[in-house]
Formats: sequence, structure tokens, C-alpha cells
Amino acid sequence: MSNINGMKPDGQPYKVLIVDDSPLIHKLIRKALEPIGFDICAAGNNGKEGVELYDKYRPDIITMDITMPIKDGLQASKEILIFNPNAKIVMLTSIGDEETLEEAKKIGIKHFITKPFKNEEFIRAIIKVLDK
Repeated sequence: MSNINGMKPDGQPYKVLIVDDSPLIHKLIRKALEPIGFDICAAGNNGKEGVELYDKYRPDIITMDITMPIKDGLQASKEILIFNPNAKIVMLTSIGDEETLEEAKKIGIKHFITKPFKNEEFIRAIIKVLDK
């Protein structure tokens, strides 16, 4: 994985927005992405903050938890996708909730990462989404 980095072809870092109510997940994502050049431009603790931060920072990619207070990840993703149908959102899911995954797919979420995740798998998934 040594050739993988968080830089765009123009040499600028990819901007990442983290939306998750778990401080541990924020820390794990930062630990995975920052050392290889990604810019964590902002982090929100609920879907309402996620929508506001998306509007403010216009990140290249969003990692979005599903279950959060105030506004869940599905509703936040739906609002972001209405605003920008090309937004790249990676939904972080817990194992086994098929009904929620189907609902996420219906609103336009195409990319999922199951928690807990290994750094290498997480980085590969993020790069794959950015390459599409």
C-alpha cells in the first residue's frame, strides 16, 4: 500500500468530513487517513452537524455513521445528496442491519464499510470511492 496516498492528481490533499457520534471512530479515521496525506477538514457528531459542515467545507468524501442523535446518517445523507447528487458518501455500518442497508441504497448510498474496520481495508475502500 505504499503507493496509496491522500492526494489528488493536482497535489492537493483530499478533504474528508467525518460524521459520527463516536469520538473513537473520529480518532480511528484520523489515524488511518492523516498519515498518508488526507485532510480531515471537519468532524461532526450528528447528522445535523454533518449537513452543515458539508455545506461549509465541500469535502471530497464523507464518512457517515448511520445511528446518531438529532439526525441520523440516512436523513443527513439524503439531504446532502439532494444538494449534490455527486457527493461521495461512505456509510459506516454495524454488522447485520440489512433493512437499513437497503434503505441507504434507495437514497443513493453506494459505498459501505462495516465497523469495526482494519486501517488497510478502510483506506482501500476510501481510495476506491474517490477513484469512481
